[in-house]
Amino acid sequence: MGPRVVLLCSLFGVLLGQGIEQMSIEGCCKDGQSRRNNNEDCAALPLISESTTCRIVQEQCCVTVLEDNMCTTGINMAKDQGACDSLFTNTCEKKTTKMCCDCCLLGKATLEKGLTCDHTLSVGYQCGLVSRACCVHGAADNQTTPTQKTELPNKDDTHENGDNSVLSDQCEGKCAHSCVGNHTCTCFQGYKLKPDGKSCEDINECLLGASNCRGGERCINTEGSFRCQRQVSCGTGYELTDNNNCKDIDECETGIHNCGPEFECQNTQGSFRCSPKVKCGGGFIQDALGTCIDINECVSQTGPCHHGQICINTVGSYICQRNSVNCGRGYHLNEEGNRCVDIDECKDPDKVCTGHGCVNLIGSYRCECEAGYVFNSISRICEDINECRHYPGRLCAHKCENALGSYKCSCTTGFKLSVDGRNCDDLNECDSKPCSQECANVYGSYQCYCRRGYQLSDIDGLTCEDIDECALPTGGHICSYRCHNTPGSFHCSCPVEGYTLSPNGRSCQDVDECVTGTHTCLVDQSCFNVQGEFKCLSFVCPANYRRVGETRCERLLCNESDECLTMPLRITHYYLTFPTNIPVFTNIFRMGPSQTVAGDDIQIVITAGNEGRFFKTEQVPSGGVMSVAKLINNQQDFDLSLELRLRRYGTLSTYMAKVQVFVTQEEPRVPYNPLLE
Repeated sequence: MGPRVVLLCSLFGVLLGQGIEQMSIEGCCKDGQSRRNNNEDCAALPLISESTTCRIVQEQCCVTVLEDNMCTTGINMAKDQGACDSLFTNTCEKKTTKMCCDCCLLGKATLEKGLTCDHTLSVGYQCGLVSRACCVHGAADNQTTPTQKTELPNKDDTHENGDNSVLSDQCEGKCAHSCVGNHTCTCFQGYKLKPDGKSCEDINECLLGASNCRGGERCINTEGSFRCQRQVSCGTGYELTDNNNCKDIDECETGIHNCGPEFECQNTQGSFRCSPKVKCGGGFIQDALGTCIDINECVSQTGPCHHGQICINTVGSYICQRNSVNCGRGYHLNEEGNRCVDIDECKDPDKVCTGHGCVNLIGSYRCECEAGYVFNSISRICEDINECRHYPGRLCAHKCENALGSYKCSCTTGFKLSVDGRNCDDLNECDSKPCSQECANVYGSYQCYCRRGYQLSDIDGLTCEDIDECALPTGGHICSYRCHNTPGSFHCSCPVEGYTLSPNGRSCQDVDECVTGTHTCLVDQSCFNVQGEFKCLSFVCPANYRRVGETRCERLLCNESDECLTMPLRITHYYLTFPTNIPVFTNIFRMGPSQTVAGDDIQIVITAGNEGRFFKTEQVPSGGVMSVAKLINNQQDFDLSLELRLRRYGTLSTYMAKVQVFVTQEEPRVPYNPLLE
């Protein structure tokens, strides 16, 4: 009970700080307790106030009642059965019940072992209270003094024997309730002395099972006592009294009825009735709102008047009047007032048949309507005939519009009315030249179209706009290098040097300057063509080598020199070129003996020029290959030295390949920019 009291007090402070509550904090708590007593779910309580604090208090008070009930069940099981094994702990409710059951067994065991009920075990505050309560209650059961419930004295009352000021003085005013002398304090009934020997705390009779509540009632602990509350609600229109009886709620006295100002509230058992204050007299009837309404006796009664009389209703009554001569429509009384004669309506034809002929009939008349009108025998006037509605699709080819006494035809857009006034002829809109380029007349309309290289505007559908082929999603692939848009067409171009436009007018071809003779290499240099340019190459054989052909150096005879014998027998120069971003592992060079012999031991290694490790070598049955080891994404040149070591019949021969690799940029392409055109 302690932590919950602190929580409610703190919430009460927040509630006072808001100052906008519609219910008091006590009312919110009582509502939560009442709803738990009616077995409602504490997690789904209806809102009774806009205050968040009230909702929290309502829910916590509801949970407190639920936990007290579960704890009481556990204590009673410990007292009655002496065991808690039947409780499973798979739900929160069962955990609380089992905790109180186990702690009560702990208190009973403490008593049986002769230990003090105020033990100092760290079992938790609530478990300590339950354990001490069961221990104290067991000790009280072993005494011979009666334990029946008596009225608790007020803290300020005195004993029957008179004033206890002397005893209080002996305790020097340290006792919370009363002093029995020799510095010993005691508490009023319903309280117990705390371990400090001075303060008193409430005894929860409901937890101890010391209440005398009957079946169907629930024990609710109060300060210094307890009360029994009926568990089943009384139902609508009743309230529970202090003695657990159901009493009728007088809605009229409490003012909770919904009777209007014209009604009087009359209480009944479990409900109430609204009776009108005003009583209606004869000739009136009262409606649901208490208003007096006149009764039409002439229609509600069968023949209230005698034969030859007519009934005339009045407010609250009726009168009977003799019949008089009544002429029908088209007749009127003669001058003597005893006979009905015909009325000649055609004497004033402008009033009855405006603009049309009039023919008088006995007791009536008819109009002779002009063409396009028809006589209405009910309204007795000439009404216009809606020819478009009466003859749909038979008067006009397209649209029919009604007019007074006639009709007229009209055509839809793209047509004109023909000379007969009914049919429609196609209108050639192209005569007015609505299109910027080409126009095609169609039935009822026209269509604009454009010449090649142009497209029709989406805005007006009339103007032809140039198609920027270079800016189309596929424009980047129209030209291999650069695209130039022109009105109605486009053209491609290539870099100024190193390329020329191919016959298809879109691709760029590399110019082989070595073939065309446009290179600038010297006489002692060889021309090597690469993508978009050329290279002038030359080499000099090293000492002790002689040049053989255009690409090879061979070693001269050695004079029994060990250093000479380790030099390569042949040095061959090779030239390779390929674009950037060539796939990794692509084989670009192969090296090996012209003929292989069984038992040959061949090794191939890169001895120079591969500082960036862009290339690698590997053995194959016929020699070795050099491949790309990692992606080359920039234009650059490589001067590689590859050495082939061949061991045949125990003799080691070395051959060297000087490979110059020219990595060129991929075929250039200029992004299209319409602002540069």
